[in-house]
Amino acid sequence: MNSLFPAADSPKKALMNVRILDGSGISGPTTVVIDGSVLGSDPEGAERIDAQGAVLLPGFIDCHIHLHGRETLDQLAAHGVTTALDMTTWPVEKLAGLREVPGTSDIRSAGVPVIGGGGVHAKLPGLAAEAVIADTAQADRMVAERAAAGSDYVKLVLEAPGQGGPEPEAAAAVVTAAHARDLRVIAHATAISAYALAAQIGVDVVTHVPLDGVVPAEVVRLLAERGLTVVPTLVMMEGIAAAIGAPEAFDGCLATVRALHEAGVPVLAGTDANAQAGVPFQPPHGAALHRELELLVSAGLTPAEALRAATLLPAEHFGLHDRGLIEPGLRADLVLLDGDPLADIRATREITRVWCAGTEHDVAKPDN
Repeated sequence: MNSLFPAADSPKKALMNVRILDGSGISGPTTVVIDGSVLGSDPEGAERIDAQGAVLLPGFIDCHIHLHGRETLDQLAAHGVTTALDMTTWPVEKLAGLREVPGTSDIRSAGVPVIGGGGVHAKLPGLAAEAVIADTAQADRMVAERAAAGSDYVKLVLEAPGQGGPEPEAAAAVVTAAHARDLRVIAHATAISAYALAAQIGVDVVTHVPLDGVVPAEVVRLLAERGLTVVPTLVMMEGIAAAIGAPEAFDGCLATVRALHEAGVPVLAGTDANAQAGVPFQPPHGAALHRELELLVSAGLTPAEALRAATLLPAEHFGLHDRGLIEPGLRADLVLLDGDPLADIRATREITRVWCAGTEHDVAKPDN
């Protein structure tokens, strides 16, 4: 822990002289109360901590990660990521052991994804056979199994035609079955044609942006008209472009995000952080989120918009109504910064303290 702020045993703490970043500006010095696992309003009886004018943000939300183990949660939290949305973890027993772990990052998960039998994902070591959808008739049963297993949303992997993804009719049936159970559908799409399919079948969120060119204006318009949200995972696409020897392809990713943002499509921060063998790039858990914010700014978002993409907007679009803002009654997920991220988005790396549901967590050492 930072020695300037000694830890104490009191479950109630009053952070004095903090400046709150509310997504559009930074407040003057004020007091924020941590009352157990939530934010309070009454500082009476609290341990008082002088933050000396540091900037306080809601904990960051990474909208696309892949869990590896218990250490993943702590890696995320150490970099200020207090909530993470996992997009593939199996078996159910492994996932259950990583939910609601006190004092560290909180997760939601898709569990087992829905994939085609001939795509890249079908070749990942150990991916469960029950992930593969062969025909439309399987859709309702597969979604029901995920709902019963506790999946918070359904991950649907779309591929370009002829690349082994689910057939369009089967993919559409998955969306229908998920929406009938009030489950969001998150579609993987790394090709322009897969992006168009995602818009046509009515998924809720598209993750990644294509490396095979800029998404056409008519597809961007369709996404906006149908109210889709995008998690571009720019840090992952940047890494893959470099890994395949085509760094110039990443320019198209930035152009796509710029077009989506200008069209009013909500853009959320997600990294695809993973430690999976056989994947061409492994963004590091936690640290990659800060690179993602920088890339979102490079793609045309303002620093304030990028910060909302990692706090308020994920909470809104994924139904996490107990977090994403600094308000009494919400979860005490907090990040204290020694810098102004509105002036320089790279200041999100200058973390001095992190709280996960009111419990302080160790902060990563600089450059880790």
